[in-house]
Amino acid sequence: MILRAIQDKFKVKSSLKYLEDELLKSKIPTNRGNGIKAIACIVDMDNFPNAEQFNELRKDFSLAPNAIQIIGYKRGHDKNNPFSIQFFTDKDLGWNGSIENSHVSEFVSREYDVLINYYNEDRLMLKLLSAKVHSRLRVGFVGVDDKINDLMFSTDLKDFSMFRSELKKYLRVLKELE
Repeated sequence: MILRAIQDKFKVKSSLKYLEDELLKSKIPTNRGNGIKAIACIVDMDNFPNAEQFNELRKDFSLAPNAIQIIGYKRGHDKNNPFSIQFFTDKDLGWNGSIENSHVSEFVSREYDVLINYYNEDRLMLKLLSAKVHSRLRVGFVGVDDKINDLMFSTDLKDFSMFRSELKKYLRVLKELE
C-alpha cells in the first residue's frame, strides 16, 4: 500500500516534468490546410457530463459523421454509470507522462484541425493529453495554463450553447469557416 503511494507520487512527478518539457517545445505544424474537417474534444466529465453535445458541432461545421472525436476524463472510474463516450481516469497515468489507455492511444494517433479542451480546472491528466494531441488550433477556457491553448474563452463551462456560438464566431474571424 505504501509502495503504491510512493510509486504514484513518482509517476506524477515524472509526468509534470514531461509536461513542462512538452510545453516549452515549439509546436510542430500539422500538414492540414485551412478549414475545419476534423475536431478533437477533451471533456472533463466530472464538471460537464453531457459530452455527447459536441456531436452538434457536426451540423454547425457541415462535417462528416466521424469527423468529431470525443474523449472524456473522470477522476475515478464509476462502473455503475455507463457512458457512451470513451474516457480515461487518473489510474491510467503511467511513467514519463504516458497515459496507458487504448482509447487515448487511438485518440492521439490522428491529426486534427481543432482541439477543444473543454475543461476549466488545471488537471494533470487533461493537460497531458492536450499536449500529446496534434492539432493546428487549440481552443479552451481561461483559468487553464495559457501555454496549452491558442484561443481561450471565459464563458461558463455549463453553457454549451454560448461556447458553440463563440467558437463559430472566432473560427469565422480566423477564416477557418465561411
